[in-house]
Amino acid sequence: MAALCAVPLCAGSAAAQSLADRPATPDPALSIPADTPQVAPAAAGDDQVQFSSSSLEYDYEADIVTALGDVRMTRSGEKLRAEKVVWNRKTGRVVATGNVAVTNPQGDVAYGDSIDLTDSLKDGVIDNLLVVLERGGRLAAVDGRRDENGTYFLNRAAYSPCPVTDANGCPKEPTWKITAVRVTYRPDNDRVYFEGARFNLFGLASPRLPRFSTSTAESNSTGLLTPGIGIDRLNGGELTLPFNIAIGQNRSLVVTPHIFTQVLPLLETHYSEVNTLGAFSIAAYATSSRRSEDLSTGFTTATERAFRGYLDGTMRFQFTPEWSLSGSLRLSTDRTFTRRYDISDDDRLRSTFALEHIDANSYFAVTGWATQTLRVGDRQSLQPVALPEIDYRRRVQDVAGGVLSLQANTLAIGRKAGQDTQRAFASAEWDLRRLTKWGQEVTLTAFARGDAYNTSDAAATLVPSYRGLDGFQTRAIGAAAIDVKWPFIGELFGGTQRWTPRVQVVASPHVANLRVPNEDSRAVDLEDSNLFALNRFPGYDRWEDSSRITYGGEWAFDRTGLSIDTTIGQSYRLDSRPTILPSGTGLSDSFSDIVGRTNVRLRDFITFTHRYRLDKDSFAVRRNEVDATVGSYTTYATVGYLRLNRNIDPVVGLQDREEVRFAGRAAFARFWSVFGSAVIDLTDRAEDVLSSSSGFDPIRHRLGVAFEDDCLELGLTWRRDYRTTGDIRAGNSYLLTLAFKGLGR
Repeated sequence: MAALCAVPLCAGSAAAQSLADRPATPDPALSIPADTPQVAPAAAGDDQVQFSSSSLEYDYEADIVTALGDVRMTRSGEKLRAEKVVWNRKTGRVVATGNVAVTNPQGDVAYGDSIDLTDSLKDGVIDNLLVVLERGGRLAAVDGRRDENGTYFLNRAAYSPCPVTDANGCPKEPTWKITAVRVTYRPDNDRVYFEGARFNLFGLASPRLPRFSTSTAESNSTGLLTPGIGIDRLNGGELTLPFNIAIGQNRSLVVTPHIFTQVLPLLETHYSEVNTLGAFSIAAYATSSRRSEDLSTGFTTATERAFRGYLDGTMRFQFTPEWSLSGSLRLSTDRTFTRRYDISDDDRLRSTFALEHIDANSYFAVTGWATQTLRVGDRQSLQPVALPEIDYRRRVQDVAGGVLSLQANTLAIGRKAGQDTQRAFASAEWDLRRLTKWGQEVTLTAFARGDAYNTSDAAATLVPSYRGLDGFQTRAIGAAAIDVKWPFIGELFGGTQRWTPRVQVVASPHVANLRVPNEDSRAVDLEDSNLFALNRFPGYDRWEDSSRITYGGEWAFDRTGLSIDTTIGQSYRLDSRPTILPSGTGLSDSFSDIVGRTNVRLRDFITFTHRYRLDKDSFAVRRNEVDATVGSYTTYATVGYLRLNRNIDPVVGLQDREEVRFAGRAAFARFWSVFGSAVIDLTDRAEDVLSSSSGFDPIRHRLGVAFEDDCLELGLTWRRDYRTTGDIRAGNSYLLTLAFKGLGR
């Protein structure tokens, strides 16, 4: 396969037999029908020959049995069917003619014009041979033989796993096939060996290839995987040659050299293992090239050549039904390596681990996080390491008629050159849910929590409201709430509609929020998902300590093939206590902004989701988010649009933005399709004073064409990046993908 991808294909001819089905294909099961004449040797047991046919002729002197008409023989799992069989019981020779089929114990069926074999039905010579493999795939040859071990030795043969008929059942040439002077098929290890082979793709034949083999089953074996070809604006032409080293059926090491025309090669290794406890894998990339060190000031002069690499690993183990261990590792030598070599577009790399115990009524976890920033302007020394977080939760049923949820949590956050925080809290939440005789759903909630914090170097945090006070601090949190839903259901337009008004009242006393640091509650924003939450901050470090009433409703409509549901709501703060919620979050004034969501689904053809937030005074759209998909699995278009117009103080770190995303695929000519995607930044200075975008700033796009049938994937993709960051330059890249389905290792 390496030779195939390294040289251009050229026209040529190949001598091989047809891979198409033979006429009057016998039943592979080869079962012996009842009420047919049978002859069997005197010896009984597993080695007994069962024999049936429409008519029998027996030569007593020569001890030859001639069977005519739907002849079937079975012995030790080997099966034969033919129109005529001549069986010499003295020599053990069996000659079968007329639509012959032989099935081995593995389920492979060999068809031929005539077969000369022994009465063990295991070895013999076959003319005009077709072997249909049980796991898919076909072998055809001018002639061949099979030995006692079931191995086939074929001359002037062809192999292909591709269909040989079209959708209408008419014969067709397979998309690709391998023709060879000699082919050996070993069912015991599910491999086909080729000598003097040529690869034929769309009727074009490659030059003769070295001796190689391929697997006919899904197995882990040593061998070359499908190579890749690409052209990159920075690295030039690229050839990847992945080679799999099978350490066992459950362990594999893939070594992939990436050879470039303009830079030094890159070596990729990927080890993966599956065992009785779970699975893990780790990938490593390594090369040497020039890179830019200072990205925060736009400095793009290349440094001296240096080692560059990346690690990417995942694991998950299930020790018992309750205990599990999972984790991930992502680490890069610098900020542009993963994008320079098209490994990932992520701007942050997160490493995690979690030891968890889960049962019916409790949860316990020891977890940790570490983040490496790849963003321009971010200091790595200010990135937090959360290690460890210990979290325990227990649910107790039927406490005063309700459910009691208990939680204890502790977390330590450290930075190389920034604020350090240790936190611990314990909480209890009691929920009582009842249905009234009028149909209202009423939920009563009581909540209490006690926190303890220890903070150092708080002044290193730039935003004052995030710092807290140095030293040891404590606080108490309490809340009580009542939530009422009242659904009304009726018929509409041949379907069912449901209107559910909802009212929630929450009372919470003043909480000393600013005395403790804010590590996990910074990205606060009013949305439909947190409108009725007890605390609308996303984490534990901040608590919404106001009494409020929240009101809204949900309308849903369902009929065959169509469903619509929409939610809208607003809240009103009942006290005049100053709030810590920043202006622009939609929650800073007495009346909140109005938020909502609408989902529409029309069969499997249209899905539409719209989320919005309207200014309570001017009804200006502060958040406008649309995600829509139209089409089928093969032909579709999807669009995503987001505009945040919140006017939040940039110091808070929640900048406004506007962007649009497009993606789509259009199928044509049955197996062909064109596809594309684009991301465009629409942000301008009116939305974000820190933005350098012009208001229409493409980030990247992809455009390509693909061919995919039952045994081949072929694609050509053009990608363009529009931004330069360090040694990542704006420009074009081209990728050729070629994958042969059914061509194993």
